[in-house]
This record gives sequence, structure tokens and C-alpha cells, in this order.
Amino acid sequence: MHYIGPKVHIDLTQLVKNYHLLSNEVGNIPIMATVKANAYGHGSVEVSKALEKEGVRYLAVFTIEEGIELREAGVKSDILLYSKLNPHGIDGAIKHKLTLNISSFDDLEILKQHNVQEHTLKVHLKIDTGMTRLGVDHNHAEDFFRQARDIDNIEIEGLYSHFATADEGDLTYAKSQLDKFNAVLTIAEELDINPVLVHCSNSGAILNLPESRFNLIRTGMLLYGGFPSDEVPQNISIKPVMTFTAPVVEIRDVKAGTHISYGGVYTTKENTRIAVVQAGFADGVPRPWYVDGFVKFKDKEMKIAGRICMDQLMIDIGSNDIKYGDEVLIFGSNQHGTIPVNKIAKTIDSTSYVLVTAIGSRPKRIYIDTMLNDLKRH
Repeated sequence: MHYIGPKVHIDLTQLVKNYHLLSNEVGNIPIMATVKANAYGHGSVEVSKALEKEGVRYLAVFTIEEGIELREAGVKSDILLYSKLNPHGIDGAIKHKLTLNISSFDDLEILKQHNVQEHTLKVHLKIDTGMTRLGVDHNHAEDFFRQARDIDNIEIEGLYSHFATADEGDLTYAKSQLDKFNAVLTIAEELDINPVLVHCSNSGAILNLPESRFNLIRTGMLLYGGFPSDEVPQNISIKPVMTFTAPVVEIRDVKAGTHISYGGVYTTKENTRIAVVQAGFADGVPRPWYVDGFVKFKDKEMKIAGRICMDQLMIDIGSNDIKYGDEVLIFGSNQHGTIPVNKIAKTIDSTSYVLVTAIGSRPKRIYIDTMLNDLKRH
């Protein structure tokens, strides 16, 4: 059956280009690619496999279920779980060779009580330097390290923290966090804890705080071609990996003064034509965008007419030559032009992270890899 509905085009070739651009920018420091939340809506299995072919050092997901999904898909790379330790997931982590985030003294007690036996479980110890989320307070790092060091059959492979404001213009707080983390590293060294991997940089810090890169960087949004904010240097020529399109399924002639969509907040000023596009907020079109928003067709902006519905939206097409089945650009870049997701996010006071991860399950994801001349649909 021919598919009529929204589509998300994922350019794996551009993903790989972004990966190498980023790798060059950081002097080939190894990269931990964050592929949680279905790789920010891009498809965790496909993205992970593409990056694995390029030699990515580490992958990171949030839940153990996300990690197992990658293993069952054949992904062999190291995988870190960002989530709080789930005591019921330790056996699964061992079975699927997943690395655990250890972020509290309670986590250490769970590890002590769990019979790891002959298995060596890889862990990364997380220190809170000011995010106030997961992680042991930096003031208690020494005790944390001493207790972790005494647990048999675990390998302290990594030590890390997370910045709260590294993507902002004022880096005072981020620099204070970095100072605290450096002090923590000194304590670890004095205790003869020398993890192979030390990481603190997220996408914002990679650009704003190069001194925080250590020997592994964590990045998600930069790989997908978006900048974490408009307050970071944007001199890396990355491009978006995702393009969101949807088809026109109805065209109507309407008179001046016609109310369009819920609440009648949009009223036509003259006789015109309204096209119905089959994509709505349940598919990932951000509802607040209707106020100033538009789609593109043949590089022309078509104003969104009225509130975006759950499954559809309307556009004012005037006399433009659009017909049933034509696909319009919602965001991304294709033959119809470019609408940066960052532009939409800034206009509606949101972030690109929110927009790309909000893409629903209905849009058909189409994976394009021009290096392999391969086109996959899911």
C-alpha cells in the first residue's frame, strides 16, 4: 500500500561527515556518541551502526533496555548507561556487556551485595560538580573513591561529570564546575585510581570549554547537525541529519474572512487557497510554531494557517502551484529549501533537543546512505 503521511529523512552520510568534522575539531580525541532516546529521534540502531563503522570509541544510552536493543541489533561497541543504577539490571548489564553509571553511595552498596562472581563489570563513577542531578557530591569524592576501590570484580573504567551551563555565553559557573572536577581527579590520582577514560565535555563544552575535553568527549546534538544553543561558537560546518516532510492531502478554495482551524485564530484576509498537510503535533510538529511558522515548497514560504492539529495542519498557499501528494518541508533541508530546526526552536522559546526528540512513531523514517547508494525505509 502506498504510504501517505509524514516522513523523516535521516542522512547517514551527513551523520558520518559530522562525526569526522567533530573529530578533526577536537584533535581526534575519542568520541562517546550519545544515542539515547532513539538517537534523538534519528534511530538509535541505524545511527549506532553507521558510527561503529567509523570507529566510534563509545556509545551512550539512557536505559538498559536501550542498550539491549543495540546489542540485539548486532552493535559491538562499548555502551554506557546514563541512568540511575537499577539493581535488577546488573545481570542484564553483565550479559550484554553494558557499562554502568555509578552515581551514589547506595549504588556502591548494591554492587557490594550483588554477586558479580567471575565477571568483571565495567563502571563509570559520576561526580556532581554543580548539575545537582545524578552523581556523588564532589565534596565526598574521596570517600566515594575509597569505597569503590574496595569492591571486587568491578573495573573502574571511567570517571566523569556533567556541565549545567556550558552552552551559555557566561561560562563562570561552568569553569567553577571544571575546577571542582579537576580537584576530584587529583584526589583519584592520590588514591591510585587511574581510570582509562575521563570525560566531562558535552556538546556545549566541546565548543566553549576546550580545556574540559580530557581524553573522551560526549556528544549528541553536534553529531546530528545541531548546535546546543546560539551562545556557542558555530564555526564547525556540520549540517542537519534529519529532514521532516509531509504531504498535501487536500486543497480548498476559501473566501476572505474564513476562519481556519481550532479557535478561529487565523482568518483569511483575501480569497485564497488552503492546503491541508498530513502532519500534526502527534507526529512532532511543534504546536506553538503556528503563530509565526511556515513550511516551504519550491523555496517559497507558506504560512501555517491557524493552530496545528494533532494529525494535520493547514497552510495558506495562495496561487502557488501545489497539488495533492506534493510534499512540503517542515524542517531540515531538501530541494524545497532549508528551515533550520534551531530557528523554529528559538522562535517558540524551545530547544532543538525538544523538537527532534518529539518526532512521533507515525512518521516513516527513511535512511539515506549515499556512500552505499542505499535507501532504507522503516
